[in-house]
Amino acid sequence: MCEFRSVKEKQVRIDGAESATYSLTAAALLCGVGFGANRWFGHDMLIRNFIFWLSSKRGVTNAIARRGMKYGFARRFVAGETLAEALTASDELCRAGRHVSLNHLGENVTTEAAAREVCASYLEMTEQMHAKNLAGNISIKLTQLGLDLGKELCGALTLSIAKRAAELGRTIEMDMEGSVYTDATLDIFESTQRETGNCGLAIQAYLHRTEKDIQRLAPLRPKIRLVKGAYREPANIAVQGKPAVDANYRKLTTLLLEGATRGLYFPAIASHDPFMVTHAQSEAARLGLPKDKYELQMIYGIRRDLQQQARDAGNILQVYVPFGTDWCPYFMRRLSERPANCWFVLRSLVAESSS
Repeated sequence: MCEFRSVKEKQVRIDGAESATYSLTAAALLCGVGFGANRWFGHDMLIRNFIFWLSSKRGVTNAIARRGMKYGFARRFVAGETLAEALTASDELCRAGRHVSLNHLGENVTTEAAAREVCASYLEMTEQMHAKNLAGNISIKLTQLGLDLGKELCGALTLSIAKRAAELGRTIEMDMEGSVYTDATLDIFESTQRETGNCGLAIQAYLHRTEKDIQRLAPLRPKIRLVKGAYREPANIAVQGKPAVDANYRKLTTLLLEGATRGLYFPAIASHDPFMVTHAQSEAARLGLPKDKYELQMIYGIRRDLQQQARDAGNILQVYVPFGTDWCPYFMRRLSERPANCWFVLRSLVAESSS
């Protein structure tokens, strides 16, 4: 079992009245990075689960949220808290030959007013990207558009965004969330894509159902963003274990690329795993698929070396650019996916406690 080691029991001041001890947090994370990552490789899942648990603790996320932008460590993965900051970061990426997909962080809303407010923000993102002539699109989350309140409201708001994007000659992409939303997301995507023809959809490789879903969408000739899947799902719903997920990801990558040779899909292979990227590039070459008939996607701040390699190879590269004040849960998920990323965060926290 992973041994939680003390990190001098340093305390970090959260506000003027209370403090929280981060030693357990630091020790749990450092067991994967600070004391020999190879030794603890078999415990990566324990570390990921621990970070997921931390992400549900308001005291921890509030403390990180108050410091992340000030001390800079959150900016590795989050472009900023405002649209203006995200547009500045996007402009830099576009000047470097990337495309971008802007994502306003946040998930479930509980009122129609909040859903309409989010819809307005998505429209403003689209307008601003167009005004600044930025290559790319926006990514939307249907739970931010009131999916929990009903498909009719969510579908109407989604359609309004897609229609405005189409008027500007632009596209949108829909994120896929937990499996409880998969059916509703597919239904709204299909109805919107039939009407506007400018929508892409994220599909999760770890779900058992995904191959059939891809085949179901073929008549719409959509852009499909293939991701591994970041939500914790039970074995009856999702493939378990990295080797099995990787195998299914490779299989579905080939399925999409083969479909692209027949004009059925525009595949967007979204992975920071160099083996998955190499597989996609090799399969595209084997199939004789031109590089403008598919793209690679990666997330802002992650594997920047691999992003540059993809561009150097002549691939279209779209970077997912998240921003917003509700960035902490997203930030914690990024850490859980790659525990080695925790090291620079912990150094920032310990530096603060020493000042």
